[in-house]
Amino acid sequence: QVRLVESGGGLVQPGGSLRLSCAASGAIDSVFLMSWYRQAPGKQRELVATITGGGTTHYTDSVKGRFTISRVNAANTVYLQMNSLKPDDTAVYYCNAFRGSSNNYWGQGTQVTVSS
Repeated sequence: QVRLVESGGGLVQPGGSLRLSCAASGAIDSVFLMSWYRQAPGKQRELVATITGGGTTHYTDSVKGRFTISRVNAANTVYLQMNSLKPDDTAVYYCNAFRGSSNNYWGQGTQVTVSS
């Protein structure tokens, strides 16, 4: 089993920044694909960013150039640095660890609200 705990969400003004953290514990290793998803009210959960154990990253188009995903394998921690935040970024952000269909874990989510 893997446990994921997100932190770092909050209320920020448009143009501001936040850094989300995801601390993983349990049977996790660097092979796991780590991702951040988000879900806005009334919308489906969407993939925001992904990082492999080797550091290869992928971003959804709407956050490219503004968000940066990173991981510290030795600490089993994944980060999402979010800059130039927009109201459309408002959502609950979830951390995900994936290593096959039988090893797919989610955190409880952290709320990010971008508003003036």
